[in-house]
Amino acid sequence: MRLLGCGLTILCMAWQAAATPITPTRDDEVIERLPATVARTSASTDPAVALREARALLEAGRREGDPRPVGRALARLARWERDPQAPPELLLTLASAEQYLHQFERAIARLQALVQRDPRQAQAWLMLATLHRVQGRYAESDAGCRALLGLRAQPYAQACVAENQALRGETDAARQQLQALIAAAGDGATRGWLLTTLAELEQRAGRTAASDLAWRQALQADADNYTAIGYADFLLDNQRPREAWGVLQREVRSDAVLLRLAIAAQRAKLPEATALQAELRDRFALADQRIGPSGHERERAMMALEIEGDPAAALRAARVNVEHQREPLDILLLARCAAAAGDAAARREAVALATTMGLHDARLAAQ
Repeated sequence: MRLLGCGLTILCMAWQAAATPITPTRDDEVIERLPATVARTSASTDPAVALREARALLEAGRREGDPRPVGRALARLARWERDPQAPPELLLTLASAEQYLHQFERAIARLQALVQRDPRQAQAWLMLATLHRVQGRYAESDAGCRALLGLRAQPYAQACVAENQALRGETDAARQQLQALIAAAGDGATRGWLLTTLAELEQRAGRTAASDLAWRQALQADADNYTAIGYADFLLDNQRPREAWGVLQREVRSDAVLLRLAIAAQRAKLPEATALQAELRDRFALADQRIGPSGHERERAMMALEIEGDPAAALRAARVNVEHQREPLDILLLARCAAAAGDAAARREAVALATTMGLHDARLAAQ
């Protein structure tokens, strides 16, 4: 999943390994003495130390597509989990970890408490706006956007408004605003994020060529994991599996990446397809052993539909998925699974859900 909001800076440390290997000549030879602080860190009650460690774990989880380091980040900050006066940076990191693990309601409650305590917390407002958007609560998301406008947190405030406009079908106004923000963007990461938002807008509007261009420009500006996955989905939707395969080759093989590689390989009849499918099944079997929400319902639905050829199972998973997250892809996936299962009532359910949310997506009409 993309980092919810792009204002949170994740700090981490990198270590360089020695260039020349050391070969001991005796069993009792000391190679290196670790500093005592390494042993004491995990027991530290210093919030600054805990925050630094949790941020590093959170970044590792995002980078590797693995929820286990993120779970350890939450455990590292558990001492302050119920402390309403904990430092804002610590509460923001807790909320970031919770949203990564799909604990959306907990993250929202934490962020709401933080902005009540300090309404100037722009990052908290940005995360709230995004979390509400992910759940299809556009009016609540608007409130976060308005708070950002009041704080003059640009370009996030204007982009927040534009994204909600685009979801409601106000594409012309949203496109104009995003293009202005892209032209003014001063760094690759911001430009890539804005171009990705524009690509998604054009995709929902049914403007295939414009969406393709924006996706490619986004990858050139900042080739992050979210953008690569989004462009791969676009390519698969447009029957270009070999290109999707190529886009994902350099990405860390998270579950989401592995799934799309398996779909692309199967559609393109690549020899890697069988091994990828086996690895994917092993991943899901391992995820079943974990305690707590996995956040895998979207991927389960896609796997059942595309890999296993079981539309009934796909529809069940897609229904569970939209109980927790309602991004355009989730509503579209529900409609696609319903169509594959021949369930007209379920397809109407997807359209009705989009209508209730206020979502406009030209792709739904094609299902």
